[in-house]
Amino acid sequence: MFFHVMVGANDLEASRSFYDATLEALGVPARGKFREDPEAYMYGDPQSGLFFVTRPINGDDACHANGGTIMFKAPSVAALEAWYAAGLASGGSDVSGPPTAGGLPGSTMGYLRDPTGNKIAAIAFG
Repeated sequence: MFFHVMVGANDLEASRSFYDATLEALGVPARGKFREDPEAYMYGDPQSGLFFVTRPINGDDACHANGGTIMFKAPSVAALEAWYAAGLASGGSDVSGPPTAGGLPGSTMGYLRDPTGNKIAAIAFG
């Protein structure tokens, strides 16, 4: 159901140290730096789920959900498109247009904000 969860951090090095230690205790592998701008670190794997910690992309201080995305894994592109349409019909708002090719090979992604403004997403492969 979930593909990844991302949280924002103000002191990225302190957060990285915390997640390195706590997630290692759970057997979740640290994958190192995911990107440079803004800096982000990755944990887990695409098959079982990913967790990221990052500086907020807008440059503001992190707070709950600032810099955060919750992404769900869709079973197909058709299901992803249905998710997007249902979200718009149910009080959600568009973030970046209809689902389109994603950054991962063979992926299609869509992004919405829920009625509160939380950024949610879905991804399908194939």
